Amino acid sequence: MKKLLVLISLVLLISACGPSPEEQATMTAASWTATSTSTLTPTSTATFTLTPSLTPTLTYTPTMTFTPSLTPTPTFAFPTVEVSAAQAHCRYGPNIAYLHAADLYAGDTGTVRSRWYLSKWLYVKFDKLDYFCWVAPSVVTVTGDIETVIRLSVLDLTRIGTNQYGAPKNVVATRNGSQVIITWAQMKMTKDKDRGYFLDLFICQDDVYLWWPISFPDQYTTSYTIKDEAGCPYPSSGMIYTVEKHGYSQPKTIAWPAP
Repeated sequence: MKKLLVLISLVLLISACGPSPEEQATMTAASWTATSTSTLTPTSTATFTLTPSLTPTLTYTPTMTFTPSLTPTPTFAFPTVEVSAAQAHCRYGPNIAYLHAADLYAGDTGTVRSRWYLSKWLYVKFDKLDYFCWVAPSVVTVTGDIETVIRLSVLDLTRIGTNQYGAPKNVVATRNGSQVIITWAQMKMTKDKDRGYFLDLFICQDDVYLWWPISFPDQYTTSYTIKDEAGCPYPSSGMIYTVEKHGYSQPKTIAWPAP
């Protein structure tokens, strides 16, 4: 009997907990469908491990540089000279009016470095001398082409040596027709040093323009007269130097009278 009462009580309890008949009538099937709550399980993020790539080893390939073959430049061969006269002079300028520089003898040799533009004189480095000087072509035998050397047109006589006396003073040029008279004051020099004077003139004679160098052996000659005319394309002119055994003074320009 007790078991029956317990069973009945249990049934009534379960019925009381469920929905009422009215509620059951209004409930849809969906209301009775259990809704499951999904639990998100975190997905692990893949970690990428970088595998280093192999770096290739660079092999250096040398670049070939072209080296041109050098063609040697031929060395210029100066014409050579040999003194043919028994004895001759080498001078500091291209004319016999210039100061003596050295004695030359038959067989002396050298090379021609230049020539004068107003004459055929040669500027030579003789093997036996440590300086250059000028020689007349008539006293030497030349081997080689003389036309290959340059012509000089300027001489600096003051480079030859030290002149202690200075240029001539009171230099005057006057004209008498076609004659020009040049005068100057005596430069007193000691006898051992006295080499007189040197005049470097450009004049006009018979319509020909001439280079006219002239020297005087001592200090006592103090005038010179020369023919000079009109008719040349260039004006006449001149300079005068004092000369002593060591060399030339600075030049003194001559104020030339027009024809």
